[in-house]
Amino acid sequence: MTFLLAVLAAAPTLSTVAERSGFADTGRYAEVEALCAAFPRAFPGKVRCDTFGVTPLGRPMLALVASADGTLTPEAAAKRARPVLFLQGGIHAGEIDGKDAGLWLLRDVLEGRALPGALAKVTLVFVPVFNVDGHERFGPNNRPNQVGPREMGWRVTSQNLNLNRDYAKADAPEMQAMLRLLHRWDPILYADLHVTDGAKFRHDVSITFEPSTHGPEPLRAYGTALRDALFARLTSKSHLPVNFYPSFVVDDDPSSGFAYGWPSPRFGNAYWAAHHRFGLLLETHSWKDYRARVTATYDVCLSLLELTALDGARWLAAAKAADDAAARLSGDEVVLLWEPTKTSRLIDFEGYAYSREPSAISGQPWVRYDESTPQTWRVPYFDELRPALTVRAPRGGWVVPPPHAGWVAERLALHRVAFSRLPAARRAVAVERFRLAEPRFRAAPYEGRLTVTGRDGAWSEGPLDLPAGTLFVPAAQARRLLALHLLEPASPESFLAWGFFNAHLEQKEYLEDYLTEPFARALLEDGGVRAEFEARLKDPAFAKDPAARLRFFSSRHPSADPLQNVVPVYRVAAPP
Repeated sequence: MTFLLAVLAAAPTLSTVAERSGFADTGRYAEVEALCAAFPRAFPGKVRCDTFGVTPLGRPMLALVASADGTLTPEAAAKRARPVLFLQGGIHAGEIDGKDAGLWLLRDVLEGRALPGALAKVTLVFVPVFNVDGHERFGPNNRPNQVGPREMGWRVTSQNLNLNRDYAKADAPEMQAMLRLLHRWDPILYADLHVTDGAKFRHDVSITFEPSTHGPEPLRAYGTALRDALFARLTSKSHLPVNFYPSFVVDDDPSSGFAYGWPSPRFGNAYWAAHHRFGLLLETHSWKDYRARVTATYDVCLSLLELTALDGARWLAAAKAADDAAARLSGDEVVLLWEPTKTSRLIDFEGYAYSREPSAISGQPWVRYDESTPQTWRVPYFDELRPALTVRAPRGGWVVPPPHAGWVAERLALHRVAFSRLPAARRAVAVERFRLAEPRFRAAPYEGRLTVTGRDGAWSEGPLDLPAGTLFVPAAQARRLLALHLLEPASPESFLAWGFFNAHLEQKEYLEDYLTEPFARALLEDGGVRAEFEARLKDPAFAKDPAARLRFFSSRHPSADPLQNVVPVYRVAAPP
């Protein structure tokens, strides 16, 4: 009785601005700070309020940790083999449904109104707002494609970085703090809570996660069962969930249908799935009102907590088995990226009547939806996947010499990718080196970096002296998939692709044109060179580019830099 009275007394102080306003508004970050302090007072020994980082503008990054039996630290959870469910709100701070849904859910579960006993089997970690500085860039016009709340935060950070493109490169201080938190807790299920943009239709929730269609067995089987159980629970509550991101194959044409896509680990759900854990992306539909969206998010998170309590222990065992298997593999072919094939099947999708006609304004088709007329669309769904990028894992691993070993070690440590340092120099180690044929760059910066889009090239073998302090990154390790993404030049998430090695792609010494001309004429006496040059001349762009034509010859001069366009990450067949 005393406990119940305490709960009832605490409840009003744990309600949110969203609830008190009838979901017309959402609170400022001061509310999160106040509630983070209030929950442990209301439920002593069952909730912690942790500060896990500080934003560039000096705001605390907060996480609430809840457990019925006091399993409130990563060490305690690991010791008890306790499944951890991690809910993350506000990575895009205008899409703030997760914050209000999570605070509501946490209160209900701790009060025993929902899922009594679940927190005795699961430790819940909840970050109400990941992008805190973006959250406080508050205004009424930050999400023009979204119905409510009246004001909300901004998509990106105070450094203008999109955190949901930053998981692999980890540039933002907020992301670095999040990665440390994630890896400390090692959640078996990581749910990233968003609101989608896009067309008008009746489906209110999309949920995509892996492992389910691919990834290690038996995690795929558990993922499929998790999806089916989750969708059954949501459907029973009158939600209309879909298991793909509801973006048309052709942006402005609903009849083009949908495709199942799985992104690279610059995105949170793919990043965590690469760790042999479940990475889940929740997108409520922006054209539903705020109450409906928060309720949908609440129902999803409630179901995830219930399912983690039921099956989390089995998921943990399967994840450990996948880690152990990865630590025994090397030299094999590994799929890094997947893409849909051209094979589709027709599905029913709950939309509205629409017209698509030419626009005198834009000159492109203009889609207009009639929300008064529900309509079931019969559209193609491309859900058959094929490998889009496959690489061969090195038999031994990778080495990174000291000029880059420091910062590479810091990034690898953030990702918990295993590495060691050579205590002494090694002479003439057999390595494979990758040289780009002709690097090409994105025309404009992307997420603050000049990315390398053209990464074609070739591997060659040869000896390399490795100084003391060189990093060795083994290919056989639990985080091998992430290591491949970061270190293999073909990957769009590689340090090379993100522009970390751009200085190595610049020419630093030159052969003057007046010296190149006679050298070229002498070189053309070689029939093989002449044939290669004539073949290149068939490319109109090359033929019209005097600098490119001269570069064809100057790159063959004895003075040409043998290290230009060579990526300073080398593959080795065995530990050096």
